[in-house]
Amino acid sequence: MFRSALFRPLTTAAATRRVPVLISPRSFHTTSRALIKPGDPLPDTDALMEHTPGQRVNLAEEAQRVNNMLLIGVPAAFSPACSATHVPGYLNHPRAKDFELVGVVSVNDVFVMKAWGETLDPAGDQGLRFFADPTGKFTKMLDMAFDGSAIFGGDRSKRYAIVVEQGKIKSIAVEPDNTGTDVSLADKVLGALST
Repeated sequence: MFRSALFRPLTTAAATRRVPVLISPRSFHTTSRALIKPGDPLPDTDALMEHTPGQRVNLAEEAQRVNNMLLIGVPAAFSPACSATHVPGYLNHPRAKDFELVGVVSVNDVFVMKAWGETLDPAGDQGLRFFADPTGKFTKMLDMAFDGSAIFGGDRSKRYAIVVEQGKIKSIAVEPDNTGTDVSLADKVLGALST
């Protein structure tokens, strides 16, 4: 028997008896998982959808086909900050056109993301792509998920902007409070890039 076993009392009639509970040393972690960092590749998954549930997108594969990519993560489609400030800032920023792929990712269903894209870019000529992450798998693989139950009803994506060059992450701007609009705004992210 493991010598450091912990004991807890039973809550049944045999409460006077103590039952050993073995705790594996591997179940304890002293450090939290690290966010993705510059130099890392994007998660290799086809969890994202674009336009329809049948149109799967693997951004790791897309990153191998383009020289540069900009990903904008948002907590919710149609939310005030996302619709009025965050995404329009990228739509209207002249440096956004320097990227071969500019995508918006949200933990929403594909139909909501398609409708939101049509609302923000009715003519479809801005070049922005809207990716649904309905299960949150891509977002969790980035370690960008947070518990948004109080406002959004479940896990959501932190607000972020990620610049990818030649298949690897070049820079990441993540809002420290998950949903604010400061470090991930277009002027800060695109203005910080060297010309």
